[in-house]
Amino acid sequence: MKRSADIERTTKETSIRAELVLDGTGINTISTGIPFFDHMLTLFSVHGRFDLQLKAVGDIEVDYHHTVEDVGLVLGEALSSALRDRRGIRRFGFAVTPMDDSISSVTIDLSNRPFLVYRLPELFVRQTEVYSNLFKEFFRAFAVKAGMNLHVDAPYGENDHHLIESIFKSFARCLDQATSLDDRVRDVPSSKGLL
Repeated sequence: MKRSADIERTTKETSIRAELVLDGTGINTISTGIPFFDHMLTLFSVHGRFDLQLKAVGDIEVDYHHTVEDVGLVLGEALSSALRDRRGIRRFGFAVTPMDDSISSVTIDLSNRPFLVYRLPELFVRQTEVYSNLFKEFFRAFAVKAGMNLHVDAPYGENDHHLIESIFKSFARCLDQATSLDDRVRDVPSSKGLL
């Protein structure tokens, strides 16, 4: 059975449609109107081996916040829908990825209990104009809609592009691991019998 979802969301601020295939090869067509975000979502698709078709139109003349956050909501909902009852998944994932001067680790539990921990170097936390702070909203929205416990830890890095790229690659690899099927798991991977 193909694990995929096609989700649309339209508000007064954004109009987004995404088709996500979990067991893909990284084929993608992505357009958000924000070139750097398109680049990060392409990395997400390629490194997670998720097929992703995504078109987002938003009020980017105001700023990028609404588009970035709402894409997170749509992708989180698509992930949750594609996972269905989460039967047979590995559930947990962990990845560490270097990118030149930066490194990040991402840990995921697809527990249906959303939570985000997002730690960046203090240098980036104090800056207000860099993408690193904006993407916290993306990951929070994704985690909430996906029912994901998500921990992002980037202890150091000097270049915000490298730092965020490292995070997106770790997130993709980690999510690929957590969503992959384990032949030994017949039910949901929980002692409660439900996720």
